[in-house]
Amino acid sequence: VQLQASGGGLVQPGGSLRLSCAVSGLNIDIYTMVWFRQAPGKEPEGVSCISMPRNSTVYSDSVAGRFTISVDNSRTTVYLQMNSLKPEDTAVYYCATKPSLYKCLIIHPYDYWSQGTLVTVSS
Repeated sequence: VQLQASGGGLVQPGGSLRLSCAVSGLNIDIYTMVWFRQAPGKEPEGVSCISMPRNSTVYSDSVAGRFTISVDNSRTTVYLQMNSLKPEDTAVYYCATKPSLYKCLIIHPYDYWSQGTLVTVSS
């Protein structure tokens, strides 16, 4: 099983980025896919989850209405579209898996997780 996160970078406040999580060796349909982040000096925070095949989603209060999680048709990539970015969104972002949508924003335990991709929101 391999999860590989990418797409981070430097963006100005109010801008957008799309993160990708390439998934191999795992059937996304039987896992809940999660994005979580860790800002410098802070505890990790669950950001969003998606459960297939019903396409059910969950968002933290801090990103609801600005971020959108999705899965491509081939079920091999999970996306996190981030709009209206704020400096407080600066963090290393990770994708991970959980058995279900229940309490999916709680950090760990994860079955699998990726390396991080850094998002910096700054002018």
